[in-house]
Amino acid sequence: MKIAFGCDPNAAEMKDRLIRFCESLGHETVDMGSSDPVYANVAIAVSEYVAAGNACRGILICGTGLGMCISANKVKGAYAALLTDIYSAERAVLSNDSNIACLGAFTVGPKLAERLVETWLACQFERNCPSQPKVDAFQRYDRER
Repeated sequence: MKIAFGCDPNAAEMKDRLIRFCESLGHETVDMGSSDPVYANVAIAVSEYVAAGNACRGILICGTGLGMCISANKVKGAYAALLTDIYSAERAVLSNDSNIACLGAFTVGPKLAERLVETWLACQFERNCPSQPKVDAFQRYDRER
């Protein structure tokens, strides 16, 4: 799977660690930067890249992950989820078809970040599952706005 990464300067170390981790799992990675202190710029760039189909998924990291998540969700076709626990990492994809994961470098330790990313990447949204009508509703709104 091809994964696009981006972060603000506060999270560069975690981004680099997660890139190496994803590559060790056999994924292809694209580093879209970490030098811009305006996290929204990086979030939008990665989200547009993923929404355009240039990568299967994106991973964004800032201090809390919140700013990245809010910014990413402004991009049409980007469905970002803040990953803080294993169950939510699974449900982000299984129930919500998330294509962007957001993490906080100040709020999640490096080992937990790896587990969250590994869990999130291992999940695939199942078409025609009970969550399909919910996902259809927000994706339809996204297309029509």
